Parts: sequence; structure tokens; C-alpha cells
Amino acid sequence: MRVVSLLPGATEIVAALGGAGSLVAISHECDFPASVQHLPRVTSTPLDPSNSGAAIDAEVRRLREAGRAVIAVEADALRRLAPDLIITQDLCEVCAVADGTVHRLAAALEPEPRVLALTGRTVDGVLADIRQVARALDLEAEGDEVTAGLRTRLARLRRGASTRPPRVLCIEWLEPLYLAGHWVPDLVAAAGGQDVGASAGAHSAVSSWTAAAALRPDLVVVMLCGFGLARGRAELDALRDAAAERLLGSVPVWVLDGNAYTSRPGPRIVDGAERLQAAMCGVERAGLARWRPIR
Repeated sequence: MRVVSLLPGATEIVAALGGAGSLVAISHECDFPASVQHLPRVTSTPLDPSNSGAAIDAEVRRLREAGRAVIAVEADALRRLAPDLIITQDLCEVCAVADGTVHRLAAALEPEPRVLALTGRTVDGVLADIRQVARALDLEAEGDEVTAGLRTRLARLRRGASTRPPRVLCIEWLEPLYLAGHWVPDLVAAAGGQDVGASAGAHSAVSSWTAAAALRPDLVVVMLCGFGLARGRAELDALRDAAAERLLGSVPVWVLDGNAYTSRPGPRIVDGAERLQAAMCGVERAGLARWRPIR
């Protein structure tokens, strides 16, 4: 089977199932695991990831208003690759090629490949997506093994949680302020906390620093979508907002590698839950660090 993955989470799922050998192309954002980095990239974006978060948000809005794609797929490359299966998602057009675009491109190919759109918005939904991919790759036994292992790790976290859940505020973007939704509240709950900013399965939502402070969090975890630990720290250091400074100076603030552990619906979200529990316990780990305001 020849598989094209149009999003990082799908690439990680395929690899976790032992199906990396079936991949013939990946997206421009796929950076894990290392074993697939030699594959051709079939997506692109006009966004400059080195720009500030505020500038990236403004450019995304400008592209949408102009009717332009945030992420585009290289149709000619897709035709040459002749995939049997294309994996995409319908969750967020900023994170992957728009679902409708993929279906139109697939319909123009001969033979027409199957398009599998991942739809998980909660932890259970992500695990169901893993099983869907496993069935599509004829790796059902591997899918059962992977999802059972992830559930076991989540159950272990819950057993080790505090009896008094801390109030956790999870931030997905700083300018404008977005509170993380989708599967993140599930991860917080598994880690033993209470997500005060969102409900499981709900979209990430724009907020204000005043409204965020009114939620009375015991700690804040900054998990910027698509950004790693160093970039998260840099964005926090550059933030100039009096209301933000009041909140972030009043409670412990942790920076989590959102690119690896929370913004991709794949197996590593359980790694994210483990790091959330570490933050609640005040323990730094790889991909997780305490942040202190620059005085």
C-alpha cells in the first residue's frame, strides 16, 4: 500500500503502528519520527514560522479573507506518487490541507485513492482514529496493541493523581489569547487536574487575559500550537500585556512543547498528559520547563 500523510499526527500514527514503510510522502510539517524524514513533502504554506505569533495570526486571517489556502497540497506531486491512501483531517485548516480540497484532488486521480479524514476531538476520538488508520493499513492487531498501551498509561496517571485536582489553565496561543480545547482537557483530567478554560471536545477558543485571570487557575501551562519549548519561552518573554503580566506573575507558569505533545492528535498526546502531571507536581522534564517573568 502507498500512503500519503498530510498531517504530522497521522505520520506519527502510521509509524507507531509499524507502517512507516508504506509512507511515500508526508507534509512539510512532519518532523517525527526521524525514520521518515527522507520522504518527499507534498504540502506547503506561505506562512513564515519565524514570525511572531501575532504576525502569524494576522497572516492567517489575511489569507482566509483573500480566499487563499493556509496549507496547499502539490497536486502534480500527488499524481506522480499514485497513492492508495491519503490521510488528512477535518479539524483545522491551519494544521492541514482543507478536507474538501483533498477529496477534490483525490477524485481527479486515476485510480482514485481512498481518503481517510481523522476526526478525533477528544482522547477517545484520537484513539479511535488510531484504530481507523490501523484498519486501513491492515494492521488491526497493532492498532489494538498501541491503543491498549496508551490507555494503560493514562490509567496509571489517574491512579497517581492528587486527591485535590489543581485548577489548570492551558494556553494554545498568546497573541491573541487562545485557550486549548479538543483533547487537552482530557489530558489534564488524566493527569489529575481540572481544566478551567475549556471542555473536552470543544474547539480552542479566543479569550482575554482578564477573563483568564477570573478563572482563578492554580497554574498555567503554555503549550503553543506548532511551537516547541524554546519558541514557547521566547513568545512568553516577548509578551507585553499588563493583564497577562498580572496573571502570569501570580501563579506558577510552565512551558510545554506543544508541537510534540499537545497540538498533534496522535500517540504522543499521552506523553503530553505525563508532562502535565509533572508540571502539577512541580517537576521539570524533557519538553517541559518552569517559566519565570523577566524582571
